[in-house]
Amino acid sequence: MNIKEDIRPISYIKANAADILAQVNESHRPVYVTQNGEAKAVLLDTESYEKMKKALGLLKLLAQGERDIIDGEFLTQEDFYEVMDHGLDNIGP
Repeated sequence: MNIKEDIRPISYIKANAADILAQVNESHRPVYVTQNGEAKAVLLDTESYEKMKKALGLLKLLAQGERDIIDGEFLTQEDFYEVMDHGLDNIGP
């Protein structure tokens, strides 16, 4: 992170919006926007934002998988293949 370039007050953003957007799109680094000395927002290029959304989606799936394992909500490999071959009605004792 280049603090001088990556943290900007809102007044600078207002006066230099096109330049800031160009910087974000070229560097793929976020720009942190401050107001009254406090961080208030983050500007990201669309490509980085989409990658971040996909990564969060994968993390949610992993967390759900872990939760299912903890709760005992899973199939053995044999049962899984049985379901894939014949459907849910053929599983169980």
